[in-house]
Amino acid sequence: MSAPDRIDELRRLIAEADHAYYQLDAPLVPDAEYDRWMRELQALEAAHPECVTPDSPTQRVAGAPAPAFAEVRHAVPMLSLANAFSDGEVADFVRRVVEATGETAPAFSVEPKIDGLAISLRYEQGRLVQGATRGDGATGEDVVANLRTIRVIPLVLRRTPGLPLPEVLEVRGEVYMPKAAFERFNAEALARGEKPLANPRNGAAGSLRQLDPRITAKRPLAFFAYGVGEVRGLELPPTHSALLHLLGRYGLPLSPEIDVALGLEGLLAYYRRIGAARDALPYDIDGVVYKLDRRDLQERMGFVARAPRWAIAHKFPAQEELTVLEGIDLQVGRTGAITPVARLRPVRVGGVTVTNATLHNADQIARLDARVGDTVVVRRAGDVIPEVLRVLHERRPLAGDGTPLSPPFVMPAACPECGSAIERAEGEAVARCTGGLYCPAQRKQALIHFASRRAMDIEGLGERLVEDLVDFGYVQTVADLYRLGLDDLIAMKRRADARDGVTPETVKQGRIATRWAENLLGGIDQSRRTTLERLLFALGIRDVGEATAKQLARWFGSLDALMAASLEELQAVPDVGPVVSQRLHGFFAEPHNREVIAALRAAGVHWPEGPPQRAAEGPLAGRTVVLTGALAALTRDEAGAHLEALGARVAGSVSKKTHLVVAGEAAGAKLDKARELGIEIWDEAALLDFLRVHGRWPPA
Repeated sequence: MSAPDRIDELRRLIAEADHAYYQLDAPLVPDAEYDRWMRELQALEAAHPECVTPDSPTQRVAGAPAPAFAEVRHAVPMLSLANAFSDGEVADFVRRVVEATGETAPAFSVEPKIDGLAISLRYEQGRLVQGATRGDGATGEDVVANLRTIRVIPLVLRRTPGLPLPEVLEVRGEVYMPKAAFERFNAEALARGEKPLANPRNGAAGSLRQLDPRITAKRPLAFFAYGVGEVRGLELPPTHSALLHLLGRYGLPLSPEIDVALGLEGLLAYYRRIGAARDALPYDIDGVVYKLDRRDLQERMGFVARAPRWAIAHKFPAQEELTVLEGIDLQVGRTGAITPVARLRPVRVGGVTVTNATLHNADQIARLDARVGDTVVVRRAGDVIPEVLRVLHERRPLAGDGTPLSPPFVMPAACPECGSAIERAEGEAVARCTGGLYCPAQRKQALIHFASRRAMDIEGLGERLVEDLVDFGYVQTVADLYRLGLDDLIAMKRRADARDGVTPETVKQGRIATRWAENLLGGIDQSRRTTLERLLFALGIRDVGEATAKQLARWFGSLDALMAASLEELQAVPDVGPVVSQRLHGFFAEPHNREVIAALRAAGVHWPEGPPQRAAEGPLAGRTVVLTGALAALTRDEAGAHLEALGARVAGSVSKKTHLVVAGEAAGAKLDKARELGIEIWDEAALLDFLRVHGRWPPA
């Protein structure tokens, strides 16, 4: 047998063994035999490098860490599902299906709602070529190098007699971390002196966000398929349940709890059955999913907003537990907002150990009459955000004279982080620290916002790094980011490891890992060139969002003109009222903020400026346009930019002031409202024709 033929045979044997071991839990051969196959394949590929392909099992972990994730535009948008939280809402869903299809007892494909991370696998001619996160539904991030490390995901679709390999098959599914594997991983991490993962879902999401696939390979991840995106060269079966069976024949793992249910009674019976088995399942779930089984009826029902009309997620009730309120801490946000946080005796809620929960604000604490020492009901709202639901006052600890041991909560007069005064404006529920960027807590949140994707877009600057940069004194303001050097970051990492009692493997081997720091410095350097609207949004001025920042940038043309504007001049800007004007004027009147802006300029942060655009010009001048649904030829941001260049004001919601709505695929509520109000509606073809007439399409 020739070397190429033996390579193909070994790859087939290993793929079959992986499928039997990881999906069927029925090993075909002893581990020693599997290891011999793998060593033989590695040796043959080393001797014949021209035969090495990305889909070889030897390449599940290969290559250096990536500097960043590439953006992927989904050929078919990855839509989310509407949620139902009661039997009545499910009954309403079934009624809508019956009315739309005429089916008196429609069949539904039903499955558990896995608590993981939605991803899309793209196979071309049967080979895995791309794997992407959901992102915003239209675009995600290419994480295929990490997905290749998950052994249940086939690198090559299984070949079955009579079953053709499609030209393109996009498989949609969920990456998750099994419960037992999560517990085992954390036990081993603690034994090594490393930080454990917070919970299985965060573990799965964080693992796929690693730039180094070798780290992902060490995480015990799994995958279930639940649908498809783009498909070419394959005739799909008439039902969703048959489609799932087809994916299974191609070697893609499916949840063993997938079933078919008839009508409302069948759905609710499945919901109760899965709910009863929830704790015993080997993976975390937060509900079940119902999908109309017949695909022709799915097409007939269509979509609303960003969700299909023919499917719904039936969420389990938020799980509640009793515990003891051991203290009330204060968290300080980016704008100085003070949020009381309950410090709790640790309790397991919904599969996660909860030690903190939000108390929202002082008014909420007063309504609950929550005091230290109280027994409280804790709920994970939506299975995500823990909150204190109520207090069991009858269990309150009392002194000998029958009075409560703890006094009522009183908001302190000074910020716990910086000592500045705490003020609460009349009519507002939120109290705020007045320290501004002098306050380290606000400084951290300001840095996180400054670096965010829609602001300065500094790749690699996450929350943990921001905390360390501030805690160790390397960064006082956002301008200090641009003064950081490699030595600063390495020294900071060394101090953080010492604080956390962690010794990285590279240090044990006598090496210093610098790639992460070099990547971060590269991201900071790239952010030096920006736009005025991005900079204004990044500065974190209260109530100044992206749309307002864009309007201000155009109206004034330059930052100096904006900084010099009076209250009256600020209020003359369309959609900038008295409150936002006061915020802007106060921000730029603060000497410290002006110093930060000067420091940013001195550090080389620059942006193009031009003459003020006080009056919109062009064929759409004075017209308000709303974009809704998914566009195929360009993104919504790109479409908005073209429309604004032609004089339009692009808004996010439809109202009587809207002049035009551009509706792409899966346009829902906004399109319905536009029809109700009699507003002019364009489809994507009409938009492109208009842009073509005015020289905006195709792009140069």
